[in-house]
Amino acid sequence: MASALSGTIVLQTGIRAIGDTETLEKVIDPQGRVSIRRQCELLDVNRSNVYYQPVPEDPEDLELMRRMDEEFLKRPTKGVLGMVDFIRGLGILVGPKRVRRLLRKMGIMAIYPQKNLSKLGIAKYIHSYKLRGLEITHSNQVWCIDLTYIPMKRGFLYLTAIIDVYSRYIVGWGLFNTLDAENTLGVLKEAISTFGKPEIINSDQGCQFTCSGWVEYLEKEGVMISMDGKGRALDNIYIERFWKTLKWEYVYLNPAEDGKELQKGLKEYLYYYNNQRTHQSLNHYTPYSWYENAA
Repeated sequence: MASALSGTIVLQTGIRAIGDTETLEKVIDPQGRVSIRRQCELLDVNRSNVYYQPVPEDPEDLELMRRMDEEFLKRPTKGVLGMVDFIRGLGILVGPKRVRRLLRKMGIMAIYPQKNLSKLGIAKYIHSYKLRGLEITHSNQVWCIDLTYIPMKRGFLYLTAIIDVYSRYIVGWGLFNTLDAENTLGVLKEAISTFGKPEIINSDQGCQFTCSGWVEYLEKEGVMISMDGKGRALDNIYIERFWKTLKWEYVYLNPAEDGKELQKGLKEYLYYYNNQRTHQSLNHYTPYSWYENAA
């Protein structure tokens, strides 16, 4: 990937221009005639990455994370201490440090007023909430985007999804093993290339959205940016309802063995959700029918 230093874009050349370190690491041949050290130098890959073996997630941690995720869906205002009480109520001895670490790994933050973001150096990327009092009358008027933790039997991944508010149609989604901002932006770009641009896109104030890449791309495309107010649970209610539906109807009932199985299962469920599952709020039409009829 091109890297930015003090505002200057450094362009890579040759095979390094691929930009995907994971892909480049797979090119390295431990049995090759050229030493691993030299191969890493040629590909500009850190040698420690080649030797690194991922440590499997602790099964007990995975179980705690799954239980906290279910509880958070029911009570999104519950913070670290509330989760500690919840877990201890299940007969499991756990402390605040462990709970805080796991919640951070899951990307979960309780819904209540937070500290002044200007102290974190990202205030210039914060935008106001544009949906209050807005009458939503057609498809591609407003999209909402968010990320959520998805548990598996032996690990977890992060799901990014974009919902068209008027039709509840999922216009884009992606499954990742990190919370990198580039992943979120990639899902948005693919959705726009397939369905066209929304007039407004709403998100929370997470680091994936309060960064230069996200804001500058949307401003370039002429898409109005809207962000939830801190501590306002209902500002992004559309995608939050979708997370509940997805997890209760599919994820918790069908724990995947690995990422490949999860990817396949989510693809099947999202096809069902978009094309076959009717909604009372849509007069018993499917999201696809509502989206197409209003487009």
